[in-house]
Amino acid sequence: MVSQKVVIKNPTGLHLRPAGILCKEAMQFKSLITFTFRDSTANAKSVLSVLGACVKCGDEIEFVCEGDDEAEALKALVAAVENGLGE
Repeated sequence: MVSQKVVIKNPTGLHLRPAGILCKEAMQFKSLITFTFRDSTANAKSVLSVLGACVKCGDEIEFVCEGDDEAEALKALVAAVENGLGE
């Protein structure tokens, strides 16, 4: 299991479009990919789960990846968030 914290840079937070991009990125990997925000844990492969976390700009989330390709998954997701998730 690997984990890393990252700050959301999107001006509008994780609304529908960036949430979809995050999920699409996460689904490329076999690993179980979740993130924690405040007291909740969200499945990064579920758009509804990501939207339900209500993550805003400047919030810090922690990705947790567990599985065969966990290191690659974590690296790809952190890079996606740091690059603004398409915005």
